[in-house]
Amino acid sequence: MDKKSKYNRFLIWSVLSAALTFAVAFFILGYILLKGGGMVSTEFLLDSPKGFPLGSSGGIYPAIIGSLAFTGVACAVASLLAISTAVYLKFYCGSRRLYSIVRLVIESTAGMPSIVLGLFGYTLFVLKMGFGVSVLSGGLVLGIMIFPFIEVRVEKRLGEIEQDMLLSSYALGVSRYYTIKRLVLRKALPDIISAVALAGGFAMGATAPIIFTGAVIYAKAPESIMSPAMALSYHLYVLIGEGAPTEYVYGTATVLMLLILAINGAAMLFGKVNRGE
Repeated sequence: MDKKSKYNRFLIWSVLSAALTFAVAFFILGYILLKGGGMVSTEFLLDSPKGFPLGSSGGIYPAIIGSLAFTGVACAVASLLAISTAVYLKFYCGSRRLYSIVRLVIESTAGMPSIVLGLFGYTLFVLKMGFGVSVLSGGLVLGIMIFPFIEVRVEKRLGEIEQDMLLSSYALGVSRYYTIKRLVLRKALPDIISAVALAGGFAMGATAPIIFTGAVIYAKAPESIMSPAMALSYHLYVLIGEGAPTEYVYGTATVLMLLILAINGAAMLFGKVNRGE
């Protein structure tokens, strides 16, 4: 078989794979929207869950606010740790062994089962540190979960900064700290924001990390980060387990899906606009 035939077969296979992936994703999204889109209304979005089993009537307002609160805490914690780690590894770490160890820890964290992270968070944040079942505890666990996602992307972006700009800054007598703060991070800021937003969408869809740490079956909209809260992902899990009406299950899934799509879409659009694409 000549090279041209191999290339054509590879091209056909690539196109078919991409088309199949798109078709499956489109089918899943379309099916959920078709089944749950009719439930999305002002009342459904702004009312609290009611009925028996809980959630068989009413709305999902506390779960929406809770999900946003969990995601906000997670993004704040993870972005602070991830940016600091990426800057250290890229500009300050002079030991290849230390770099390899830190990289191994990050990769191990990324591959850790989410339920294990939830158990760890329950032991450390809920019991040992006394935060209790709260938005803070759940957000911290979610922050640990998305930390590798952000760190890898931030470090990659920092590595793409032009070396000439850095060398010119150092040649002018500008300190490394000032160069990183005023030049490097400012130039990489759009991509950092995009990475954090994408990680936020990932955190919002997670259930296992918050089952033991922050999410409850019912609560009002959280008044502080020390309050427990509902979450859309956990509420969906509860609705399915309790045999709630199908339309409420799919309605909750639709809102969760649309929120995640909105966050991811905004992140991608923001990144493209700031890159001039």
